[in-house]
Amino acid sequence: MALAALKGEKTLVELAQQFDVHVNQITQWKAQLLQGAAGVFGSEAKAGSMGPTVDLKALHAKIGELTLENDFWKARLATPAC
Repeated sequence: MALAALKGEKTLVELAQQFDVHVNQITQWKAQLLQGAAGVFGSEAKAGSMGPTVDLKALHAKIGELTLENDFWKARLATPAC
């Protein structure tokens, strides 16, 4: 929607009616797009694109742990109580 506002093919009022949002919201999104667009192609994008490192071994271990726990509780629930 911010791109459509930036293109200027329709007025903000027309876009607000089309997407059922307030004109002020479109104006805010357009401003955010313009502020953030410079960072997409600049050095900020390269530095921020790395993101946090993820420890896959720890995540796989946690998945295995939770799977075992689920299997245990499924078996306990399936067994009739004394």
